Amino acid sequence: MSIRFASLAVVALLLAGCHEEAQTAMPPPREIGDAAGHFCGMPLAEHPGPKGQVFLRGDPAHPVWFTSARDAVAFTLLPEEPKDILVLYVTDMGKTADWDHPEAGAWVDARQAWFVIDSRRAGGMGAAEAVPFSSLEAARVFIAANGGRTVRLAEIPPDYVLGGEPGSRSAGGFLP
Repeated sequence: MSIRFASLAVVALLLAGCHEEAQTAMPPPREIGDAAGHFCGMPLAEHPGPKGQVFLRGDPAHPVWFTSARDAVAFTLLPEEPKDILVLYVTDMGKTADWDHPEAGAWVDARQAWFVIDSRRAGGMGAAEAVPFSSLEAARVFIAANGGRTVRLAEIPPDYVLGGEPGSRSAGGFLP
């Protein structure tokens, strides 16, 4: 009887591990469709430039949408927003030819992206944008045409995406 119990215990542990793994699997990026921005409630399709989508651990089937990559990064830094983030995808502007209407399928995990900040290109609401690229070479081509500098996600100054006085907020986003 103890062998049967031990076998059942092993099966239960394996099933629990599979369930936990399924809950933390990275969902693939979704396409915009008729999505509305989390902060403004406006349709993403009405805004130029890169967009963002965040998947939360508690609801991995429904992304939280952002009208700009900058807003998506800001979401990760705001203390009042959820911190159970599975993944943040941003538009890979190196894979799209149209700034005003980025093509479908051009997504990159923000942790893998190069961001151009301080460029002359404005984001969805006319604010400074953190322009994402999956390749450093594409980011450099963008810089040659639009100015700016490259940083990784963790290097984006919080004040750049949150506004306010320089140094008034500290980093504390979900992604290292």
